[in-house]
Amino acid sequence: MMKLYPLKFKPIPQYRIWGGNELNEVLSEDLRMDKLGEIWSISCLDGFVSEVENGPLKGQNLKDLILKYKGELMGNKVWAKFQSEFPLLIKFIDAAEPLSVQVHPNDELAKKRHNSFGKTEMWYIIEAKEDAELIIGFQDEMTPESYQNHLENETLEKVMNKVSVEKGDVLYLPSGRVHAIGAGVILAEIQQASDITYRIYDYNRIDKDGKKRELHTELALDAIDFHPIEKIKTDYTLSNNQLENLLETPYFESKIYSGDQEIAVSSNEEMKILICTEGQLKLQTEFGGIELKKFESALIPASVKEFKIISSHATVLEVKVP
Repeated sequence: MMKLYPLKFKPIPQYRIWGGNELNEVLSEDLRMDKLGEIWSISCLDGFVSEVENGPLKGQNLKDLILKYKGELMGNKVWAKFQSEFPLLIKFIDAAEPLSVQVHPNDELAKKRHNSFGKTEMWYIIEAKEDAELIIGFQDEMTPESYQNHLENETLEKVMNKVSVEKGDVLYLPSGRVHAIGAGVILAEIQQASDITYRIYDYNRIDKDGKKRELHTELALDAIDFHPIEKIKTDYTLSNNQLENLLETPYFESKIYSGDQEIAVSSNEEMKILICTEGQLKLQTEFGGIELKKFESALIPASVKEFKIISSHATVLEVKVP
């Protein structure tokens, strides 16, 4: 069986009513579009399975590779837990206009209603305009009754917690946390492999067909965490030319590297995902190398024992499944 090597995948572009055009720079001309809201960089969701675009495995899809290589690709512990279900979805998002205010269900609710994983996620802000904001939770303690009153009176925006953001900010969004990305934000999103979203408010926006988008008011009610949030942004250390811890969650763990020197990283026989958010770099292993630039990702199979990050003023997120 062919030895595994660092894998890049063909990007999956997604039209969104609120999308911009910045992400088009990493797409071939035939994939570019107006209102490009998202690029799904690594996905195994039905209908959106990533296809390898480099090396001898070019053209094969991630689902087939998981079934063929099992623990060699995902790591024995992750394979034993998830089998053929790839546990993460990696995205880049360009919000030229505000996203809807939304919430995602937890594992239990998502399994019961949709036979799906829940959706806990993390955002890393790649670019943000000077006045860019996010909506993260509520300003004060809410109850289902007070929440519904605000919905009915169209005053929900007044009680949402708005947060100014800038490049390099990290935000943790466990399932149940109401949120929205504001206009002028480009970010990398690391999340559970789920596309279950309950839209609760959409600014009375009209879609390309002249209709208001569907809201999921009743479904959202049981999913929302109504408690205020003590700490919204994640504190972390950014050291030049070192890999530093960023965030640990039950679903994924992340680190960050920023610099311009070569560093060697052990895989510890775990699958790693590298996400380039600034500059460019080369990943070198005994089985070959690939180049990554801004808005690109790569999967390092667990069977690759060590890899080198050869950076040209790059910032990179490293992600693994605990």
